[in-house]
Order: sequence, then C-alpha cells, then structure tokens
Amino acid sequence: MLIGEFIHTIDDKNRLSLPAKFRAEMGKKVVVTPGLDGCLFVFTLKQWEKISERLGESSMLQADTRSFNRYMLGGATEAEVDSIGRVLIPDFLRERADLKEKVAVVGVQSRVELWNEKRWQEYKKGVEKQADTLAEKLGGVGVL
Repeated sequence: MLIGEFIHTIDDKNRLSLPAKFRAEMGKKVVVTPGLDGCLFVFTLKQWEKISERLGESSMLQADTRSFNRYMLGGATEAEVDSIGRVLIPDFLRERADLKEKVAVVGVQSRVELWNEKRWQEYKKGVEKQADTLAEKLGGVGVL
C-alpha cells in the first residue's frame, strides 16, 4: 500500500526521486498521467492496466467519457525508474501540474500523487478544515 507524504526536489532535467518506501512496490516502470485537483497521478503498470481497461469499457458514445479518456489516456506516459529511484517527468506534465523545485509526493493507497508543494499545502489545509464534515458524509454511505 502506498501511503505517506514526502517533499522531494525535481532536478533541472525533470527527474524526481521516488521515496524509497514506494520504489519496491512500484517496480522499474510506472505510468505518469494527469491527475485531478491539479496534481499528477503515478500508477504501477498493473494498476494502470486495470484503470485503462475500465476506461476502455466505458461508452465512447458519451461526450464526457470521450473527454475524460482523452485527458487520462492521452496525457499518460510510461516512465522508467532509474537505478537510484528517479523518474523522468515530461515537460508537458510538469507544466500541467505546475511542478517547481519542491514536489509533494503523496501515497494514496494504489497511486502516488505529485503536487506543487505550495498547492499541496493549501489543498491540505482546506481538507483539514472540513475533515469532520467529510467523515460524516462518508460514514453516511458506509465508508467509515
């Protein structure tokens, strides 16, 4: 399970070191794709196969489905994890998530999220303010 929050530096060649804790679980190749809320998602190949299969099963007759598939699948790229645990973030994805020198690397069970550090801190503060309300909503549908 991928959990935890780490702040890492992205170098001038767009390489980002994954936390050692995540490397063993993620393997030597990952998929980096546009995420939601302004971040990037990083998936293992196995998890990405499940996601892309489910997206592929959705109806291409619905405009929303086509748009979301283009967003997720069209923006996805496979990336090698090098011998010291770094992954190359393509320019177009780095710009999309506004990744600067400091990147928040956040484990969210089956994926890793890459956030602009300042945006992550702001987002986290907002969620913390409404954590009780969110918990109550999720409890109402049997999640907690």
